[in-house]
Amino acid sequence: MTRPDPSVTRITGPWRHRDVHANGIRFQCVEALPATGDGTPLTARPLVLLLHGFASFWWSWRHQLRGLSGARVVAVDLRGYGGSDKPPRGYDGWTLAGDTAGLIRALGHTSATLVGHADGGLVCWATAVLHSRMVRAVALISSPHPAALRASVLTGRDQSRALLPTLLSYQLPLWPERALTRNDAEGLEHLIRHRASSQWQTTADFSDTVVRLRQAIQIPSAAHSALEYQRWAVRSQFRSEGRRFLGLMNRPSTIPLLHLRGEADPYVLTNPVERSVRYAPHGHFLDVAGAAHYAHEEAPDEVNEHLRRFLAVV
Repeated sequence: MTRPDPSVTRITGPWRHRDVHANGIRFQCVEALPATGDGTPLTARPLVLLLHGFASFWWSWRHQLRGLSGARVVAVDLRGYGGSDKPPRGYDGWTLAGDTAGLIRALGHTSATLVGHADGGLVCWATAVLHSRMVRAVALISSPHPAALRASVLTGRDQSRALLPTLLSYQLPLWPERALTRNDAEGLEHLIRHRASSQWQTTADFSDTVVRLRQAIQIPSAAHSALEYQRWAVRSQFRSEGRRFLGLMNRPSTIPLLHLRGEADPYVLTNPVERSVRYAPHGHFLDVAGAAHYAHEEAPDEVNEHLRRFLAVV
């Protein structure tokens, strides 16, 4: 059976695809088309950079690419995903933050508002600390502060049960890649269904998205790259680099912040979000009713309204 190639992520819509080189590799970026008749230069608009979560690609932001206006909105395939390069290394917090900072510069800007889901949100947290001058604001979806999430996993039985079984299973070599991709990536669909709301699962939007994600994770090296994010998160806990990284992250930020969590999210529970207030005491922490782990896809109208209000004041 022939495996999908990166062209399956070149999906047409009211956006344009472009390749952007930053931090030594090539990224696929998808940029929302400006409104007809709006001649404002792209670099004169505030940049909003959208960073997807685990085992996804830029497509998870389709509703935001269509629904956010007044800014330059760009969704990115993170390192190792979709149409972006898939190097064998660089899935640590420092490099991923460097990727984001490099993308901001490569797109012709000096700063950006970062919007991230899950793993993409952790990249936002890291970039806000390690490259703070380049981050205007941060909006997050089911992505608590990494130190808060660690504390909840270590001290809270519920969050530990929700996260650790899959996270620890991903530390094995080869087997997790096969589990995600065999039988046309049936394992990935099972994971998504476990974390998604039942309401979304009955829609055509969900069915279409699952097909696209199952294709994208089967692109050569995509599954391995996705799992490297999870592997670094665990390996780094036992290494000096991990302690140094958490040491840098373990301080409050003054950058404007919005955190949205689907109230039915079975993967990211309320405790790590509550603990995150310590790291962003000025932030706004809101629940999205009826949504689970993929609030930006499950309740796009409500999430877009929260994002528009946030972007209007930062």
